[in-house]
Amino acid sequence: MQLRDFLQNKLSDKPDLAELFLYLFESVKKISESIDITKSKTDHLNESGDTQLEMDVLADVIMHDTLMSYSGLSLLASEERSETVIFNGNKFSVVYDPLDGSSLIDANFAIGTIVGVFPGTNIEGRTAREMSAAMIAVYGPLTTVVMSFGQGVYEFLLKDSGFELVKSDIKIESDGKYFAPGNLRACTSNKAYKRLLDHWIENQFTLRYSGGMVPDINHIFTKGEGIFAYPKSEDMPEGKLRLLYECGPMAYLVENAGGKATNGHINILDIPIKDLHQKTPILIGSKALVDLAMQFEV
Repeated sequence: MQLRDFLQNKLSDKPDLAELFLYLFESVKKISESIDITKSKTDHLNESGDTQLEMDVLADVIMHDTLMSYSGLSLLASEERSETVIFNGNKFSVVYDPLDGSSLIDANFAIGTIVGVFPGTNIEGRTAREMSAAMIAVYGPLTTVVMSFGQGVYEFLLKDSGFELVKSDIKIESDGKYFAPGNLRACTSNKAYKRLLDHWIENQFTLRYSGGMVPDINHIFTKGEGIFAYPKSEDMPEGKLRLLYECGPMAYLVENAGGKATNGHINILDIPIKDLHQKTPILIGSKALVDLAMQFEV
């Protein structure tokens, strides 16, 4: 089934959201066509302190310029920008990381885009649980999109004819043995994380870690099991990943597939958004694996 037919079928009662998805998928298509293996850096840091690559900036511009044509757009917030961009619409506010994992481009690893959609005209003080939709795009040997609007999780594949539905009702099983451990350096100061890592290894878990949040969590969707972790450490007491642009949308997708996401104490979907670039530790994936990791108090 083609994307437009899918949206007409599934979102017949939400035409404004269906239209927004068409613009979001068009942004993904344009970014996919623009990615190259350049590793040229700008002389700028983004608002999270990461050095911007030229492709980061280009992907952000593509998202902005494509979405501004959507008449219902109220607000855009990008991981690459210090402030929100306000528009005249009143239907949706869109938050995004235009190119997650861009430092992996020169290694020819998969990278991605993360998007969250809030109803209305603001995001401050809200939680990711209030989102209307979320999606991730994966740019690898194939360009795919995993998306949800609160009624199932679906995967689309970019073909010459456009985006085509390839998986419906994606589910994450409660258990599993895949693990993707981010920030292993935290083991030197976070001894609980070291004990959790030892548990995974001693119980013969299978390592699947690329260094990118999008491809690693996409692997969980693909296999239907696993856990991704990025805990706090002495030098990053709040973790590294952004609540608004990365963890919130990912948690929305994973929980709609039957999984779980937490900072170790609070469900990611219930953490109030106090700052555009607020960070959080995260444990995300299969419920049983996340619950077990929480017992280690990482």
